[in-house]
Amino acid sequence: MYEVTRLENGLTVLTASMPHMASVSVGVWVGVGGRHEPARWNGISHFIEHMLFKGTRRRNAAQISQAVEGIGGYLNAFTDEEHTCFYARAQRQRLPDLLDVLLDMFLESQFAPGEIAKERDVIKEEIAMYLDQPAEQVHDLLNALQFPHHPLGRPVIGTPRTLDLMRRRDFCRYVESRYVTGATVITAAGNVRHRELVRLVERRARGFRVGERPHYEAAPQRSRGPSLKLTHKATEQTHLSLGIRTCSRHDPRRHALRLVNVILGENMSSRLFQVVREQHGLTYNIHSAVSFWDDCGDLVVSAGLDTSEVGRTLKLIRRELDRLAESPPSRAEFARARDYLLGQHALQLESAENHMMLLGEYWLGYGRVPSPREFGRRMAALKAADVCASAKEFFRPENFSLAVVSPRKRMDDLAALLTN
Repeated sequence: MYEVTRLENGLTVLTASMPHMASVSVGVWVGVGGRHEPARWNGISHFIEHMLFKGTRRRNAAQISQAVEGIGGYLNAFTDEEHTCFYARAQRQRLPDLLDVLLDMFLESQFAPGEIAKERDVIKEEIAMYLDQPAEQVHDLLNALQFPHHPLGRPVIGTPRTLDLMRRRDFCRYVESRYVTGATVITAAGNVRHRELVRLVERRARGFRVGERPHYEAAPQRSRGPSLKLTHKATEQTHLSLGIRTCSRHDPRRHALRLVNVILGENMSSRLFQVVREQHGLTYNIHSAVSFWDDCGDLVVSAGLDTSEVGRTLKLIRRELDRLAESPPSRAEFARARDYLLGQHALQLESAENHMMLLGEYWLGYGRVPSPREFGRRMAALKAADVCASAKEFFRPENFSLAVVSPRKRMDDLAALLTN
């Protein structure tokens, strides 16, 4: 399914060969994200992600993008709570060019003061953009509510205040101490030969800083729920996000929780979509999603709706949570949810980019990459009763946090709906 090589300096190279494809997708990953940041540097991982596109010893910002787009390729990056990834895709024979650009960015970025000043303003505009989108803003509010005074409760993008505190020396120190071999993985999927990628990486291996993967502040294990946070805003809709603290990505219960999420709100067949939208017509969009980190996790239900219907909608959400915790799904509903997960996993593996992403996420998250057969066996081992047991264990008021962005200034009535 995949090949892995660990170089003498601690750097890891993983590939998944898909010889039928014409393209290759390659990523340079570092196991560092928002939760590794001290409060004064909130947003620095994301800021560094931006800065790596702004110039190296060999290329300026325009030349970085031209070096990939000029050969018909695609270049991008992202930062989340635990990872940062720089990735590119192009025709298979362009692999050396893609890796050259990515490693040039990763190892030789200059962090020019003038570019820092400009990009600081760019990120502030990005923050302003999210603040203009209440469906995005409500998730940051929920994180702060679920993880108060903790890195997981801070926005990955940072704040204008923390961005203003960052100087070139801070970026250099952060990269030198955290962008190290023990935290770095290079993944590729598509029409790629493992030995070829290893040879290309070995040529640049001396440029990597040797070190161990950095630590992070452990998440609080007990939720302070039920808790409620309302932010007043002159919006056309009220946006709500109900968070439920669950378990980490290492907990065996996560498998059942993925099925819980599918049954509850992941797709159009889900209970929440069918009840809240199709039966009652209360919202255009309602969905749920699960997240698993190294030592904690959550399941989040989100919706945007008419302000006058918030209480009614929250009652319906609570009803569906309670129903799933009280009785197992039917055999047919359980089979549909399990087949959906199996099918989505198989579809992901058909895409070189998605496959490359899975390699990086699994290796940094678990130190291994499970095969599709292993994933299938885990799903086959689950029963409808496991879904009910997981819902019953986690769907408790003490695990609930509700964030709301609304034109209403008070919503005292919602607190009772979380506990009853």
